Amino acid sequence: MDFQTILNNFCEMLRYEADNPMIFSSGLFWTLFVIFIPVYALLKKRMWQMIAFVAAFSLYFYYKSSGLFFFLLIGTSLIDWLLSRLIVSVRSGGLKKLCVWASVVNSLGILGYFKYANFFLWNWNAMVEGNFQPLDIILPVGISFYTFQSISYIVDVYKGRVAPTQTWLEYLFFLSFFPALVAGPIVRADYFIPQIRENRSATTQETYIGLWLIITGVIKKAIIADYIAQYNDLIFQTPTGYSGFESLMGVIGYTMQIYCDFSGYSDMAIGIAMIMGFTLMKNFDFPYKSKNLTEFWRRWHISLSTWLRDYVYIPLGGNRKGTFRTYLNNFLTMLIGGLWHGAAWKFVFWGAMHGAGLAVHKACRPWLDRLPDRYWIKALAWTLTMIYVSLLWVFFRADSWTDSWLIIQNIFTNFSLDYIVPFIKARYVWLVMMTFIIAVHAIPQRWHDRMLDLFVKAPWPVKLFGFIVVVQLVIEFMSENVAPFIYFQF
Repeated sequence: MDFQTILNNFCEMLRYEADNPMIFSSGLFWTLFVIFIPVYALLKKRMWQMIAFVAAFSLYFYYKSSGLFFFLLIGTSLIDWLLSRLIVSVRSGGLKKLCVWASVVNSLGILGYFKYANFFLWNWNAMVEGNFQPLDIILPVGISFYTFQSISYIVDVYKGRVAPTQTWLEYLFFLSFFPALVAGPIVRADYFIPQIRENRSATTQETYIGLWLIITGVIKKAIIADYIAQYNDLIFQTPTGYSGFESLMGVIGYTMQIYCDFSGYSDMAIGIAMIMGFTLMKNFDFPYKSKNLTEFWRRWHISLSTWLRDYVYIPLGGNRKGTFRTYLNNFLTMLIGGLWHGAAWKFVFWGAMHGAGLAVHKACRPWLDRLPDRYWIKALAWTLTMIYVSLLWVFFRADSWTDSWLIIQNIFTNFSLDYIVPFIKARYVWLVMMTFIIAVHAIPQRWHDRMLDLFVKAPWPVKLFGFIVVVQLVIEFMSENVAPFIYFQF
């Protein structure tokens, strides 16, 4: 093979492929990141050159993830930055509010077109009994995430929580920061922009912690989530094709899959950012340890939960306008959260049921707080919470509203313990991985802290050996194609 052929193949690999977007668990990303990081280190002390380099890499990363939609990201960032500068330069309160609304309407308008146009048109046509043909709209990857970042920036500038960036390039860096661009954590302006200005380098300890997070993220996503998904997908693709017991295992499997997939991505994102000297907020805190829904949403997708609290729940009135309004505000916030996840009634139902569950828990708190602090009480609370959360994940994963109910009905009407032994024999590796992730949730937090501490203090050959073992496991268990992250669709 001559040099020209090699060069052509390399250039072809660097082009956008709609059916093969670049993600953190792909070999191409890590190849490019190994090239990126030493250049980044050389430019770190030259702040503006570093900002330009990272912004350019982030835009290329988004191009490889979503094609020419990176121009949409550039346009959104430019409009937001100009409006933010206008907010601080005008004196009229009315004009300031007008700028805020112009930015919010623009961001939500773009999101609404790409994500919800077909949903609303389909429902309108269903009401008027029209002949609806879906619009040919491709959803840009990660648009929901950077739209929320855009809104938080404008609102924070208006409220004086953060000063607007002096240059558009600095704001583009914030909005397009590639570790968090396509699937979070959702980055808040008042938390992240000061870090850009500080331009701090990572300490040796932070670099090792970042490496640990990357390794654990790869284990969660590329080993566990991608492997157990192979069985889970069979159940959800054929809702009535398996026994109730097998369907139940698929539902439990997806409950663990979505956690490993999404928290694995978040771990890698936080780890990459930490190696670069930036701190992203923790996005998961062992959510399946929760003993009620309120606790679950304090532990699950924390960046979204806190965003919804600060920019939806509190502006609606929070808990300041009486008991009924508190429950209603909780319900409406989760309803919006459900719709944020997807343009389908099953997502609306998912959000509504979580909102109703949160309201019921808050209403029962005075009675629940009087229960004795016994082990069996905690076990019962945890069991009820996990059943509720797991059953609602069915609506999140199933292809349609009808499929969701078919799977749940199949569990309760076609259940037999006779399938246990054949299932164990056929799916023992799946069971081992499921047992592992459940055990990781069960062990005390201090054990996790101790393992992290041991890794950080270990000599580099031990770290290298651990990394090689993880890579070998990924190769051993990986499927034919690199599986995309679940939250890419949102």
